Amino acid sequence: MPTEVLMPALSPTMEEGTLAKWLVKEGDTVSSGDLLAEIETDKATMEFEAVDEGVIGKILIPEGSEGVKVNTPIAVLLEEGESADDIGEVSSAPKAEASTDAAPAEASDKTAPAEGYGRGETQASASPAPAAGTDDKGDRIFASPLARRIAKDKGLDLSQIKGSGPKGRVVKADVEKAEPGKAEAPKAAAAEAPKVTEGAKPAMPAGMGADAVIKMYEGREYEEVKLDGMRKTIAARLTEAKQTIPHFYLRRDIQLDALMKFRGTLNKQLEARGVKLSVNDFIIKACALALQQVPNANAVWAGDRMLKLKPSDVAVAVAIEGGLFTPVLKDAEMKSLSALSAEMKDLAARARDRKLSPEEYQGGSFAISNLGMFGIDNFDAVINPPHGAILAVGAGVKKPVVGDDGELTVATVMSVTLSVDHRVIDGALGAELLNAIKDNLENPVAMLA
Repeated sequence: MPTEVLMPALSPTMEEGTLAKWLVKEGDTVSSGDLLAEIETDKATMEFEAVDEGVIGKILIPEGSEGVKVNTPIAVLLEEGESADDIGEVSSAPKAEASTDAAPAEASDKTAPAEGYGRGETQASASPAPAAGTDDKGDRIFASPLARRIAKDKGLDLSQIKGSGPKGRVVKADVEKAEPGKAEAPKAAAAEAPKVTEGAKPAMPAGMGADAVIKMYEGREYEEVKLDGMRKTIAARLTEAKQTIPHFYLRRDIQLDALMKFRGTLNKQLEARGVKLSVNDFIIKACALALQQVPNANAVWAGDRMLKLKPSDVAVAVAIEGGLFTPVLKDAEMKSLSALSAEMKDLAARARDRKLSPEEYQGGSFAISNLGMFGIDNFDAVINPPHGAILAVGAGVKKPVVGDDGELTVATVMSVTLSVDHRVIDGALGAELLNAIKDNLENPVAMLA
């Protein structure tokens, strides 16, 4: 039966996207893993893969279409022996997430919502017939059309095959490796993604409506700038953060002279390897170690509980045209400065090209925002939920300071501000974390011990 291909949700915050480019045309034969289209999400342009084989019977949404809602049918896939005449009327309305005639399919993106065709979405039958049969208990068996066909040819009982797809769906790879009599019984809904309640969705910013603002500027010359998906998401998430997170701020001055001298020595030794460490690399390492030294601060807010993380997964804000990314350096406490430097350069470069996958910019418990390279002395950063804190880093500047011997001297001083979620971290705990960061940066050799 003809199968609808639906607009995928390629990130947890994605509600609509732009179908940037079709990589196939009507009449093309596709196999599992073939690229179907390029989809622009709120954060990146990502490739959308086929799960099953078939023929592209009809393209419903032309390339370049913006604001395509998640779960909207974008194409119809025909099985062997079917033709375009078998395609009935297809609704352009998004499919309900819990629709009884929607068959979840294989997701190739490990962090996308575990319900879907290609990278994180839904493959649904074009008619209300179920996508699979039932087992001996009357429970519905979810399987892709190709998996059902292969199982029939091999004489396999689908109810005895453990599905590796979302919601335990049986896919091609499962039946290809299964042997009669040796298949493992599926676990019901083992891979079902957690549902997000309506109240958990980020609210769009409140305030004056567009008509009221436009009327205010009648007669004045202006250019209207259309919001893309990234800017809409930034607006929604930052409004949510400032409205729902009880921020408080802790400030310290950090002397960098020892770090700058140590950095110069290391860079000379690493020059032959083509490695050049930045001050930001030391800041990432210092924060990662501080989260280990103050483990109670290595936590995130999860609605009705807190999650204390064991590894130090540190996000770093990267400015790109039209917005920003916060790629996450995972297990940062375990990595050398040169490894952190190389990974950060790679993530930043791909962030600017919008080529990061969701798992590379989601997660973490702590973030760093460094505007020092822009000459900013100090500022207050907004927490990126569900993180417990974010460190705003200013420029290192020469300032007069009183030395340990009481004499007035000149030192390179960097001002930092730690924005803290008071639900996760109390004042004394936040102060302990910031002191640990300061100690690590002012004693850089100890970070390598």
